[in-house]
Amino acid sequence: VTSHWIPLINDRTDKDSRVPLILVGNKSDLVEHSSMETILPIMNQYSEIETCVECSAKNLKNISELFYYAQKAVLHPTGPLYSPEEKEMKPSCIKALTRIFKISDLDNDGILNDNELNFFQRTCFNIPLAPQALEDVKNVVRKNMSDGVKDNGLTLKGFLFLHTLFIQRGRHETTWTVLRRFGYDDDLELTQEYLFPLLKIPPDCTTELNHNAYLFLQSVFDKNDNDRDCALSPDELKDLFKVFPYMPWGPDVNNTVCTNEQGWITYQGYLSQWTLTTYLDVQRCLEYLGYLGYSIIQEQESQAAAITITRNKRIDLQKKQTQRSVFRCNVLGVRGSGKSGFLQAFLGRNLARQKRIREDRKSYYAISTTYVYGQEKYLLVLPDFEFLSEADLACDVVCLVYDISNPGSFEYCAKVYKKHFLDSKTPCVIIAAKSDLHEARQYYSLSPLDFCRKHKLHPPQLFTCNTDEAPSKDIYTKLTTMAIKSALMHSSLLQSQMWSHGSYEHFLFGCVSSRVFF
Repeated sequence: VTSHWIPLINDRTDKDSRVPLILVGNKSDLVEHSSMETILPIMNQYSEIETCVECSAKNLKNISELFYYAQKAVLHPTGPLYSPEEKEMKPSCIKALTRIFKISDLDNDGILNDNELNFFQRTCFNIPLAPQALEDVKNVVRKNMSDGVKDNGLTLKGFLFLHTLFIQRGRHETTWTVLRRFGYDDDLELTQEYLFPLLKIPPDCTTELNHNAYLFLQSVFDKNDNDRDCALSPDELKDLFKVFPYMPWGPDVNNTVCTNEQGWITYQGYLSQWTLTTYLDVQRCLEYLGYLGYSIIQEQESQAAAITITRNKRIDLQKKQTQRSVFRCNVLGVRGSGKSGFLQAFLGRNLARQKRIREDRKSYYAISTTYVYGQEKYLLVLPDFEFLSEADLACDVVCLVYDISNPGSFEYCAKVYKKHFLDSKTPCVIIAAKSDLHEARQYYSLSPLDFCRKHKLHPPQLFTCNTDEAPSKDIYTKLTTMAIKSALMHSSLLQSQMWSHGSYEHFLFGCVSSRVFF
């Protein structure tokens, strides 16, 4: 019989085959001796063979066992996990289990302590381990390797050893239960359903992280900020993203958010980047939270639970209330007018610091926090592109920037305002950039001040980032205030209130003292 099986296996299998095989010796009732001694060498020769069993349909010997093994071979196959030839787990399995270990290591000390082991056990198997059972597990590891247990906790080597032991003893279902709980499919890839849970976003709504998501991200930051300096060094950032299949943040992120003097992303900058990703590309945010194990650590159905979908802006306008905490400011102006400087100044960088930014590390965005009505809000600042699309124009407040030293600079601002924002509900502010330079007479028919008077805009706001210290952030607080106020009243009314009050400070005081709820 054996001679018939070998050609069949050779013809039907190959090294890349994912179909598990079971060798079945039927009609065992017709022979008095077992052929298992002959079959076992064949089983060891072909890794695709999950198991072999002798049975008899006549007297029902091992029939139920046969179907049990067949089901087990499909649901918990050995092939993706383990190499019988090498007698060790496959690299893809080690990679997946290493990520699971890092996610479960809540304090990032390289050890799973009893609390972390119990959380892991409860997460995967819905029951905690008794104290004696925990000790028994660690004793098994101690007996087999010297560095599997450290400070009475399980190391990564010990964790991987336990799973190798499970597989070698035929308990593949244990390892598969862990892998599937952490989002892996039969090819040991994270499933699309895990990374991208369904999230429907109605038109004219935005996406933000909720309070629990920020708490989770804070805990991720804290566990990787090893020197407790409230900033992530390049090595700390790299370690944080080890649970990702790729490095998600490039060097441009350091010029998108606040950094310390060494150029390292601060705690505020870290949360700001997550806020930006959630606002601009929520699907990518879901993917990133999936890599971090958000739904597992937070015990949620999916990472969609981390997202707040803001209500339609028209409803905010009707109710004169808004729950939003992220507001978008589009910055428009001709090339060289100072838009990039305006973005970087929001991050506290004067002209001297900006000149040190490499061309290939420049960012299209800037995001940071401002305080309005005593509450922290995020302002996302984006420059325009050469061709203004509907998406480019969709924002909460607009900055029209011109260079006061360039006589042809203001004309672009005037034309863009008249074409896109004259009848818009979006509030606009004229920024007179590079105010440290000599002011040139603009070629446009109206001076910037007369233009603002004609269209009932606030007078041009002088701005420069050529300062000894960090540039003032007052203008960004004003922009955020305008963005919030625009969500609660029509732009024409907003502009007229600004104009009639005579000064922006008076207008801000009116905003603060009005009954606006968040």
